[in-house]
Formats: sequence, structure tokens, C-alpha cells
Amino acid sequence: MHAESKKEKPGKLRKFTKRQVAIVNNATAMAEEIVSNFFKISTNEWLRRRYDVRTLAELSPEEVVLGPFAQIIRYQGHRTNVPLGSSSYDFYKIGLQDHNILSVLKNSPEIDLFPFALYIVTHELIHIIRFSQFLQNFEASPDEKMGEERRVHEKTHDILKQIRIPGLEAVFDFYRHWRKPFDQFENQLENG
Repeated sequence: MHAESKKEKPGKLRKFTKRQVAIVNNATAMAEEIVSNFFKISTNEWLRRRYDVRTLAELSPEEVVLGPFAQIIRYQGHRTNVPLGSSSYDFYKIGLQDHNILSVLKNSPEIDLFPFALYIVTHELIHIIRFSQFLQNFEASPDEKMGEERRVHEKTHDILKQIRIPGLEAVFDFYRHWRKPFDQFENQLENG
């Protein structure tokens, strides 16, 4: 998700343990493979996309938010020793928000970290592909961002429903409201 959210100081927030980081790394590797296969993207093309996935321990204070489980931050990269502006490129950082993810795990015992992280990272990688292929503008209006979130949740579900991962059904259930028709979704947001 690349929506604006309340910024938070990372020092006081719960972070993943070493064991949880290993689980998230495995989920990230699987998400990259699944998304690569679905979009028929080679490893070389992934490298050209220039992105990274980081947990709370690796985020700067301005990259930490309350609410979303992940945030995509776009930076402008420049090739070294090339002074031309045409050598610049977008670099995306997926900032996983450990504290928000851990809160859901604590309050929803039916959800396990691996399938939840798999869904989150898959979702964010789809966003990056859509930005990179100019299917969605990174600097979109709030209404456009909401529509994009719905499209990407639908695509995430379509991709992952083909995979047999224990606990994924609970994650699909958690995100079910994102797959409703848009008018029902807006009414649900307005009515709480």
C-alpha cells in the first residue's frame, strides 16, 4: 500500500524476531517466484525493476507508519559515474511494518505469519509491476489509489488461490472485503 498514513517512531514498536525474519524472508522468496512466474518475468527483468523488501529494523523513522502492513516508498536512483538525467530510475522499497503485522497475528490466532507475509509481499510486488509497466501512476489521487488497491487485492487473490499453502484460506478470509464490488466496498467504508 502506498497511501499516506500516520508516521511513527520505530524504536518503541514491536519488531520481528530472528525466527520471524527468516519466515518473512522465505515468504518473500516464494512471492517473488510466484509473481515472476505469473507475469512471466525473468530474473534479469526483476533486477531492472530495482526494489527491495525491508523490515521495521531496517526502516528509517520516516518510513514507519501505523495502519498498513507494508508501504511502498519510491526513490529516484542514479547510476554512478553517469551525469545524464536519463540514467535515473525508480527504486522501490517495500517497507514491511512489523508492528502492524504482529498486531494482526496477536488478535487473529487463525492467521499464521508465513501465509500472511506471502500475501502482503505478493500484493506489494504486483503494485511495483503495475507502476513499472505504467498501468498505475504512483502519484495517484485518493480515489485512484482506492481503486488500485481493490484491483491489486483481486489480482493477489487470483494468483495465490492457485497455490496450496496451509493457512492461506484464513488470510483470504481476512482480506475478503477488498474483493467486494466497489459500491458495496465504499458503503462498508462509510458505515464502518
